[in-house]
Amino acid sequence: MFALLKKPPRTKSRPLETVKRTLDVGDRAMPLTIRENRRATRITLRIEPGGRALNLTVPLGLRRHEIEDFLDRHQGWLLTRLAKFSTENPIRPGGCVPFRGVSHRIEHTGSLRGITEALVLDGQPVLKVSGLEGHIGRRLSAFFKKEARKDLEVLVARHAAAIRKPVRSITMKDTRSRWGSCSWDGNLSFSWRIVMAPPLVIDYLAAHEVAHLKEMNHGPKFWALCKELCPRMEEARKWLKQHGSQLHAIDFD
Repeated sequence: MFALLKKPPRTKSRPLETVKRTLDVGDRAMPLTIRENRRATRITLRIEPGGRALNLTVPLGLRRHEIEDFLDRHQGWLLTRLAKFSTENPIRPGGCVPFRGVSHRIEHTGSLRGITEALVLDGQPVLKVSGLEGHIGRRLSAFFKKEARKDLEVLVARHAAAIRKPVRSITMKDTRSRWGSCSWDGNLSFSWRIVMAPPLVIDYLAAHEVAHLKEMNHGPKFWALCKELCPRMEEARKWLKQHGSQLHAIDFD
């Protein structure tokens, strides 16, 4: 995030503008959304989780050339940040995608019927996917969602029993802003993409959301409880911070 510490003169009240366009960053054409905000005193540039798009928040009435100058000045920063996101989609025959922390090669069986399964063939982890080739992403995401639920139901039950708190429901979603959430009435929600992470990270996410059943905050008591449930919490948090965006970047559509 970068800031331009310049506030334009006050202008008369008018509808806020939102402009959608593309921005060339190296050899990538990135979707860019520019939004005016009456309370903004600076330009704020953010990369969406997964590196799929850019968001620019600008003060009301900022001149267009000031916006373009800002974007030009931060091309280098964008190139560096976006470099970790591959432009090649791995969801294809022969592509590789992580599953429980292990890279698996995608093998399209060519059969219209059959299940998606994870196997080890000739010493290599493989994800076998049937159906039409154009449906590989859909079938893989459904498989990952099912496997994520299987893992998280076991982990959540174990952690919830440890703190003697009931869980009302567990939901799988494909959220980009957070990996999980917990409501006041005990409903837990998780991003199924977490199943691509190592088991330690999956366990940490379960522990994190279960800890919220007792501590609905991120204060010292919450983190102490989270570490009690998942002793290797810091290691898992570090992995998620370093690699989580790459999991969001994989396009299953």
